[in-house]
Amino acid sequence: MNKIIRKYVWVKGIVQGVGFRPFVYNIAVNHNLNGWVKNTSEGVYIDIEGKEENIDIFLHELEYKAPPLSKINQIIIEDRCIKNYEDFSIQKSHDNENAITLISPDVATCKNCEIEIKNNKDKRYKYPFTNCTNCGPRFSIIKKLPYDRPMTTMNDFKMCDECENEYQNPMDRRFHAQPNACPKCGPKVWITDKNGNKIKTIDSVKKTISLLKEGKIIAIKGLGGFHLACDSSNEEAIETLRNRKLRPSKPFALMMNNIDTIKEYCYVNKTEESILNGIKRPILLLDKKNNILPENIAPNNNKLGVMLPYTPLHHLLFDDELKSLVMTSANVSGLPIVYKNDDAINKLNDVVDYFLLHNREINIPVDDSVTKVVLDKETLIRRSRGYAPVPINVDNIKETLACGSHLKNTFCISKGEFAFVSQHIGDIDNLETYDNFERNINHFKDIYSIKPEIISYDMHPDFLSVEFAKNQEGKKVPVQHHHAHIASCMIDNNIDKEVIGLAFDGMGIGTDSKVWGGEFLICDYKNFKRVGHLNYVKMPGGDKAVKEPWRMAVSYLYRTHEGNMNEYILKNIPNNNIKNIITMIKSNLNSPETSSMGRLFDAVSALIGLKSQITYEGEAAINLEAIADKEEKETYNYNIDYINGTYIVNTDNIIKNILSDMQNNICTSIISKRFHNTVIAFSVDMCKIIREKSDINSVALSGGVFQNEIILKGIYRQLLDNDFEVYTHGEVPCNDGGISIGQLVIANHKTK
Repeated sequence: MNKIIRKYVWVKGIVQGVGFRPFVYNIAVNHNLNGWVKNTSEGVYIDIEGKEENIDIFLHELEYKAPPLSKINQIIIEDRCIKNYEDFSIQKSHDNENAITLISPDVATCKNCEIEIKNNKDKRYKYPFTNCTNCGPRFSIIKKLPYDRPMTTMNDFKMCDECENEYQNPMDRRFHAQPNACPKCGPKVWITDKNGNKIKTIDSVKKTISLLKEGKIIAIKGLGGFHLACDSSNEEAIETLRNRKLRPSKPFALMMNNIDTIKEYCYVNKTEESILNGIKRPILLLDKKNNILPENIAPNNNKLGVMLPYTPLHHLLFDDELKSLVMTSANVSGLPIVYKNDDAINKLNDVVDYFLLHNREINIPVDDSVTKVVLDKETLIRRSRGYAPVPINVDNIKETLACGSHLKNTFCISKGEFAFVSQHIGDIDNLETYDNFERNINHFKDIYSIKPEIISYDMHPDFLSVEFAKNQEGKKVPVQHHHAHIASCMIDNNIDKEVIGLAFDGMGIGTDSKVWGGEFLICDYKNFKRVGHLNYVKMPGGDKAVKEPWRMAVSYLYRTHEGNMNEYILKNIPNNNIKNIITMIKSNLNSPETSSMGRLFDAVSALIGLKSQITYEGEAAINLEAIADKEEKETYNYNIDYINGTYIVNTDNIIKNILSDMQNNICTSIISKRFHNTVIAFSVDMCKIIREKSDINSVALSGGVFQNEIILKGIYRQLLDNDFEVYTHGEVPCNDGGISIGQLVIANHKTK
């Protein structure tokens, strides 16, 4: 085993700017191996020579002990003739213009840096911008590749001699850490009043803590943008923030000082704990415990969205008394997250009392990611900081731009085998979000040198993203919304075969120009066939019916009780407009037909008096899920009709049964659960009917309705009990945030 051998190693993946070369250097030196390591745009190359047993150990550590920010996709090893190298060195990087360099996302402060900022003998004690090769900003500060300091927003800060020595030393964990800085040479924080006037104080962070304890609202500049923060135990401060932000009931995210505090307020299992403590630090949705915190953090909701601190500045915001903060994205309702100091002062001075600012520029804004654990696996709801821009591997794709959906927009752009799903862009309802969408697309194109040959987009004629797509150069491929949903689930599970697709969401334009959303499809990546759906009902007022679920309740009631719309039936409906709505339905005035599952949930929520108007997307359905009785097993009656070759779920009896339960004073929590049970039952029945006809046994579940855990778990488990193969989302959101990668893959298959 003492034989001298030489190996030539190529490591592909996220291996630039993550401390990979010093990691290789140190394990080579530790095991008395000679040769060299160098970075290229194609990955890291290693030429290694020494005793065979030492090289075996080296290769094992290379694969299993790689730096936390790296992501190895492939290791290729070749045998080479002995060269008799005398030492091990780090060689100069070189680039191949056609290759693609993968960028690490922004990640949480590592344990070593956390120890330093809490050690009063360390030069970085309480320094809010402490980072090393294993942590800190990446994606949000990069302007161009290669990832070197001059190409980042840290170019404004010249390293002092001490920091420069760390940066140049391969044995130091700050070797080539591009954002490296210390209090002497790096960015600074300061506090201002709401008009941007600096407040004199020795310690801006300490001053911020005391103001938060006084009940003040503070805009805090973080890693990818601003947060609005207040003390989460102060009900009055939270209410003030809601009133000023014009956000009456959408849940606020929380940041807590450590895992023990989270466990005081929420139930946390092992998988959830590992996500909370991991390097990505998303907002994780957890079940409430004890209801100790004020109800107005997440009204009518049995979950809290919680994250741990992910920058040194966040760690420093807590003390023994202040253990938990409301930490919500700083934006004016519907607009993108604010990330520049001047914009914050101009746009947020009516919302906040103070600003905690810093002078490390954010180049690309990145919102917090949101995730939860369902069916024992992490399921992303919003894929952003910590996750983007890590690519998803897709075979046989051309350079393509997929423009995504109108709501919860992400776009997806590809090169080689890599599909890059952007960070969360938001609802493209206004010029500011559209500009942000366009700017990010141009940034991705530039940074990865992509010239899309194919442009993919939604079939809806009025979306701004569609307008953008049609003005791009390249082959244009429109993709049906729900086909894209199912394709995104297939990609998420790395399958390429025909599936039965259940696409349940709020709305998407169908091939018949009606509004779909309760769909049973047979799909592959190229084609889809609509084999079933919910019965059509009118949407009186069009988009207004989304914001006012009582309109959908009237529509369903009119369908089932046209000649008998008595006062009892309409008891939970605002009666001043009922006649107008019925007139609209009868005369088909601004009342498109919909098969949407989301609109059915809205109707039931309004019908039982839960929510007649909403202030954020999905609120009526979320409230309906929150009240459902866990023990109730009964279902309502329903029919599955076969009309013109399509199976149609007839909801008439469901509505009639709900009204009957209401007349019998059955508790709304039981009605809610019976309704959920019924959706599960008819969904599974439909899959059995479709399997019988098509001989397809695999089912993919996608669309925003599958964020509902009762529906997801119920359909998943009952399908498994009936011997189906079932695919659910994980890395790609099931909501419209996952549409773009579905569009991209479908467009590639259609153009082959």
